[in-house]
Amino acid sequence: MSHDKTGTVRLHRVLRAPAERIYRAFLDPDAMAKWLPPHGFTGKVHEIDARVGGRYRMSFTNLGTGSSHSFGGTYLELVPGELIRHTDTFDDPNMPGEMITAVKLRAVACGTELDIVQEGIPAQIPVEFCYLGWQESLTLLAQLVEPEIPDNP
Repeated sequence: MSHDKTGTVRLHRVLRAPAERIYRAFLDPDAMAKWLPPHGFTGKVHEIDARVGGRYRMSFTNLGTGSSHSFGGTYLELVPGELIRHTDTFDDPNMPGEMITAVKLRAVACGTELDIVQEGIPAQIPVEFCYLGWQESLTLLAQLVEPEIPDNP
């Protein structure tokens, strides 16, 4: 039985932010809508139940064309400030299969080391597109989590 070859992307970043804040950015629906969509897209979280076995669903909409694609998955592992592992499936039947995304966080002297591995990317999506999208998203993530903004008294 032959399978279309799926792709894997690996990303590594060091962010000048505490692990707890980065962890929250991956699970807070308003934060996800702000940083996850690649350039040119808006994002909407339709449902999120951030616990092991809980599901999430979101969509990206192309601002230029108005077309959307939606995807979702199930949380497999959640260790606050350390690890998020979840499945990802596109609603589009032309992009079959289940991806697994693992996000590892580790405190380092200047902030937090972030390791992301996404496996099982459908053969229809060139891995470099996926990698580029993640790079754009992680730039936005840094802009969201790195500022230290005090509350007004």
